[in-house]
Amino acid sequence: MHDLAALLRGLTPSCGPVRLIGVDGHAGSGKSTFTGRLAAELDGAPVLHLDDIASHDRLFDWTGRLLSQVIEPLRRGGTALYAPYDWRARRFTAPRPLPPAPVVLIEGVGAGREALRPHLARLFWMELPCQEAWARGRARDGAEQRTFWDGWIPAERRHFAADPSRPFAHLLVRQGEEGYEVLPGPAGCASPPWFLTHGDGPSAMC
Repeated sequence: MHDLAALLRGLTPSCGPVRLIGVDGHAGSGKSTFTGRLAAELDGAPVLHLDDIASHDRLFDWTGRLLSQVIEPLRRGGTALYAPYDWRARRFTAPRPLPPAPVVLIEGVGAGREALRPHLARLFWMELPCQEAWARGRARDGAEQRTFWDGWIPAERRHFAADPSRPFAHLLVRQGEEGYEVLPGPAGCASPPWFLTHGDGPSAMC
């Protein structure tokens, strides 16, 4: 993970002074956990969770909010201000700052959508089949969120059918028992393909 963080720090800025890194994948695929560990290795890099941008009535129709509240301010070198959504209260809350740090991570379903990709320095895809990811997500959220998941799954299917992310991923992330394996993705990457497995030392990275 240390070497992967060093790689990201060395990328050319992609959104003003920021190296914007997207982490996409099916709901329940482990995006938040992986992103949190990567952010810690990046000395506490800011993380934007797309769950804070989406809402009940706009599960995927949030591109305009993301561009205006986050991408444009960062592109100008300023601090972004976005209003996180409270999924229990069903309302947006007080604005939260997102500073233009050297590396900023965006994680969530749709982080690799077409409108966002031009602003990304790298796109990661969590390599877990949708049915397995959704089963993990349902087990995590329990019976309380059963109705939500019944609506989410067809909405996610429609989103990725219309605006797929995986074909444009530079890196694929596979979670194992002892950590993560990071492999070249369909879009490839500019650096030579070496291999890193978080947990047992260097073995795959690109």
